[in-house]
Amino acid sequence: MRTLLCSLSLGQPHDKITAVLVPIDDAFLPAILAYCESQQYNDDVRMVTSKLNAATGTLVQVPFDLAHWQRVAQEKSPNGLPKPHSDNPTQWLFNGHPKGFDHPLQVAVARLLGYRWPRQTGSSFLDCPALGPDGLEVHADADGIVPLASIAGEASAADRLRALLKDAYGEEWSAAKLKELLGEWDSLEDWLRDGFFAEHCQIFHQRPFVWHIWDGRKDGFHALANYHKLAAPNGEGRKTLEKLIYTYVGRWIERQQGEVKAGKEGADARLTAAQHLKAELEKILEGETPYDLFIRWKPLREQPIGWAPDINDGVRLNIRPWLQTSLAPVTKPKKGACILRVTPKINYGKDRGKEPHRSKEDFPWFWSWDEHSDDFMGGDALDGARWNDLHYSLKTKKQARERKRKAGA
Repeated sequence: MRTLLCSLSLGQPHDKITAVLVPIDDAFLPAILAYCESQQYNDDVRMVTSKLNAATGTLVQVPFDLAHWQRVAQEKSPNGLPKPHSDNPTQWLFNGHPKGFDHPLQVAVARLLGYRWPRQTGSSFLDCPALGPDGLEVHADADGIVPLASIAGEASAADRLRALLKDAYGEEWSAAKLKELLGEWDSLEDWLRDGFFAEHCQIFHQRPFVWHIWDGRKDGFHALANYHKLAAPNGEGRKTLEKLIYTYVGRWIERQQGEVKAGKEGADARLTAAQHLKAELEKILEGETPYDLFIRWKPLREQPIGWAPDINDGVRLNIRPWLQTSLAPVTKPKKGACILRVTPKINYGKDRGKEPHRSKEDFPWFWSWDEHSDDFMGGDALDGARWNDLHYSLKTKKQARERKRKAGA
């Protein structure tokens, strides 16, 4: 579009708004890359076309001085083209280690929650092999749930994160290094409670994979959860949510009940907030509307019943029930607040494109949804609009499954 960004291709499938230039001779690749990365290339293409979106054909209708750009390439990369590499944790090539890369604290939290990047799970790419253990695996939480306070016999999240960072940085680790990583934040505890999740949503494009669950009080219940554990297949994700509710939140409630009996200041409000959080999590577990999962491309008879997410459906759809939750009135929540520390900016409106023919019984939402009705069973005309924010009750989903069972009997 405005600026023609250039990178080496790994040979993977790509969107049509990207074009691949393939050298006639591989020996020309360094020179072509040097040219395409330069401002000169942008200027030359714009001399050919003034359109904002340069057509594919115009990308090679430019003058090219091979000898000149070979000299530039030699000066820029005397040892040849660099191997594929990324310091950015949003990229598949990233090696999953906090030290020396972008957003080290974010990477460290992800590792603490048991997340691993593709190369750490056996995936390899062109000139970019899979990676073995790096020693930080011992810090990974087994169930993917890490409360900020010490609960259920676990150390606090901040203490566990310090231990991971100490191993990651080795001899470089010090109080000064931690202060450098924290920037404007006074402590690791403050950053985990008030800064981590907002940063996480921003860095990972509003598709968080570590969720900060809270009851709305700074002195209340806080826990970080690995989304991949919450969305694990074969019912394991449901078990993880149950453990969050009945082990971690449950023990926090017991602690507050004890503090109420002891007359500790603020314990009543903390207990009320925690009990409300528990009730909201149980609603997600049950999955009754509006806490239901809705997957546009699955027929009504295959819509999830209760908390039964498919990780392949993506964060955008699986996080929706959590965004329907509320905080207890005693917390004085902001408008739009939910049991996630900040509300990710996710649009559930109509996606681009239209669906081809779909049966009304299986896909009623493609038949002229009125944009507000729950349990919508289809209108008169197929319009194929790709809406994502419909709600279907447990009764309706179960009835669809029963019709399918009887039809197949």
